[in-house]
Formats: sequence, structure tokens, C-alpha cells
Amino acid sequence: MKSDRLLSILLLLQTRGRVPAPELADRLDVSVRTIYRDVEALSAAGVPVYAERGRHGGIELLAGFRTDVTGLTADESRALFILAAQGAHAALGLDAALGSALRKVMAALPAPHRPAAEVASRRILVDATRWKSGPQQAVDLDVLQDAVFSDRRLKLRYRHSGEREPRTYTVDPYGLVAKAGVWYLVADRRGAPQLFRADRIRSARPLEEPVRRRPGVELADAWEVLRRQVEEREGGIEVTVRVRRERLDMFRRVAAAHLAAPPDDDGESEWIIVRLAYPVLAAVRQLLAFSDRVEVLDPPEARTELLAAAASVTALYQEAPGP
Repeated sequence: MKSDRLLSILLLLQTRGRVPAPELADRLDVSVRTIYRDVEALSAAGVPVYAERGRHGGIELLAGFRTDVTGLTADESRALFILAAQGAHAALGLDAALGSALRKVMAALPAPHRPAAEVASRRILVDATRWKSGPQQAVDLDVLQDAVFSDRRLKLRYRHSGEREPRTYTVDPYGLVAKAGVWYLVADRRGAPQLFRADRIRSARPLEEPVRRRPGVELADAWEVLRRQVEEREGGIEVTVRVRRERLDMFRRVAAAHLAAPPDDDGESEWIIVRLAYPVLAAVRQLLAFSDRVEVLDPPEARTELLAAAASVTALYQEAPGP
């Protein structure tokens, strides 16, 4: 709706200052021509907005102009009070600030929408932590936050998975990302994006040097590149197994990260075919936890790997127990 778009333009200009017309058009999914027509409509309604053309031009509100915008819809009011990843606010030290902000928003809401927003906050809860993820090491994000918000480079001591000793890196941070309850630092190292899991950072020290980010690259851009690298990582091994029906639900939960496709379930068979993808052959040993409820069908080397693992366990328990 045009009224929603005009309100969005007003909020963006009030928050960002001067914004190029093509950027507004891209964010609101309309043409640049439509943006200029909307600016004319705002001006006709008494909003002191103007456009400057040229390379460094853009659309801007008159300096000092502010407005209290309370034209929220019922759905928008509810959305503000359904907060995902509540643990994220605590990790960033923002729990108190969040509560204060919500109280202020509640006071500014149109009176008819306040009951719906309050009910939404009591009826919807989003917990982004995975089931049975195990105890998480405490993460101190203060130093990382300081570097991110002050645009300074960071010197890290970071321990990679599978390594005992940490390595030292100088990085240019873009920001922090919370994914399924785990915090990551997204940064450039030598001009290339890299992901650092926060609970593996042994120490972090902001440097006096200003950050050196790649021009035009934002946190969301760098995260998207890294996310795809993780999800589309080459190599690994594809494994086909059959799972007994009574264990299928549990199997899907435990092996969720390795499912390559939905199970071939006809709703009747005792055994269901499932296809998995593992990063390395040795990872198929996970399947031993299901005993004879899961059988590897292909490839042969995966069966051989499980056979060797089972033989090793059998030999261990045939020995006399240790002291």
C-alpha cells in the first residue's frame, strides 16, 4: 500500500539521513520514478523532504525535523513483541535496555493495539537454542562488541576445531552473528571473509588501527558468503542407509545435520531408506549409536568403516577392565 510505503520512506530518512533514491527503490521494491512521486506526495502533505540529484545526491529531510510515528498496524505491533533469540540480548548485555525499549514502544502504540501486543509477548516464545546441544562455554562478547561498534581491527588468539594450540590473527570485523544459539565473529582476514566461533576465541584485543573492510560489503553480505561455504562445502561422502520405522523419528533428529534428502517413506514398510552426507568417512561411526536399527547399504567403504569400528569396540570390552 502507498501509505505504508510513505511511512517507510519517512522512517528510513529519519533514521539514516540522506539516502540515494535507487537505494530506497531497492529496499521498497519499487522503481526510482515511484520513489520520486512518493517524495512529492510527502512534500504535499507538509513533510519537509527534498531531493538532490547528482553523484552525491539523495533524498533527505530538512535538518532538525522529527516526527513521532505511531501508525503501526495490529500485526506490526505483535511482531515487535515476539522477540527471537532472547538469549542473544543477555549475551550482549542488552536485557535491561530491551525491556526499557519495549515499555516505551508499548506506551507509544495506538491504544487499540496494546492488548494484542501484550498477549503476543505472553503467548509466543522463540528459543533459538538447539535441543541437546550440550553445555556451552561462556562467551564474553564485550571486547568483540567494542571492536565492532568502534570500527577497529582485532588481534585474536583462536583455537580451530581439532587443534590444541590457538593461532594468532589480525582481522577486520564486520559484526557478530548468533546462529542456533552459537555466536560467530564475521571478519576479513587478509581481505577474505572468515568465520570465527566466539567460544573458541581465547583472547581478543582491539588495535588502534581503524578497520579495513572491503568497500560496499556489509555484515549480511559477508555472512551470506560464509554461510554458503559451510552449507555447500565440497568433498565428503554420501551414504545410503535403511532405518527401522520405530527409530525413524529419533534418527531424523539425531542425524538432522547430515540428511541429504527427506526419507523415502511409503508409510508402510518396516525399513525406510535415508540418504546422508558426511564430511569425512570416519563420521559414519555416528550410526553405531543405533545398533541394528540402522544398516548402511552404500557405499562399501562406509560398511567397512563401521565394521572396523565395531571390531575395535568388541576388542576393547573383551579385555580385562582397567584399574
